[in-house]
Amino acid sequence: MLNEFVDAPFTLLILLINLLIGIYTFGMDPLLIGRMALTPIRIREHGEYYRFVTGGFVHAGWAHLAFNMFTLFFFGPFLERKLGLVIFLIVYLGSGLAANLVSYLVHRKHDNYSAVGASGSIAGIVFAFCLFEPFRRIILFLVVPMPAWVFAIAFVGFSIYAMKKKFDGELGRIAHEAHLGGAIGGAFLTILFRPDVFVSFLDKIGL
Repeated sequence: MLNEFVDAPFTLLILLINLLIGIYTFGMDPLLIGRMALTPIRIREHGEYYRFVTGGFVHAGWAHLAFNMFTLFFFGPFLERKLGLVIFLIVYLGSGLAANLVSYLVHRKHDNYSAVGASGSIAGIVFAFCLFEPFRRIILFLVVPMPAWVFAIAFVGFSIYAMKKKFDGELGRIAHEAHLGGAIGGAFLTILFRPDVFVSFLDKIGL
């Protein structure tokens, strides 16, 4: 299993950092989650801008952490080898920042809002993967197989739909706007640093 990370040390490092923070917060200091979470009122009134980054390294529980890290484990090594260490790290962190910026803009006046999790960064990694391998089969929820490009379109469509339902009070507290922001951020940064990937992507899908 470790052989998978020989050429992907940043993926392994991110996994370990998230795991260690999870162990510490869930087992010893759960209040740290609140101190690191993306909380618009703390940013707006107290200038705690570090939360745009730290919010992506704490999670709401073990299941939340496990799902995000499993996805990173599946997609991260491939993408890090394709992009190189530095660009991969930029895409990961940039996607998380884009996700949290979108969440902040949407919820900046919601004083009770708070968000945690690496989902925005993970969405960016998955979309960057889709640019490289649009026809690679992705198994959604470990059950439903589909080409990566279909997943990408479905993801964007569902995120927009879910955002509307959320604002109408019909869905739970999942930060769909953050997922969408992270996905767009990951695709944009990948194309910015590797424009050849976008050309190749268009060629692969016949455009």
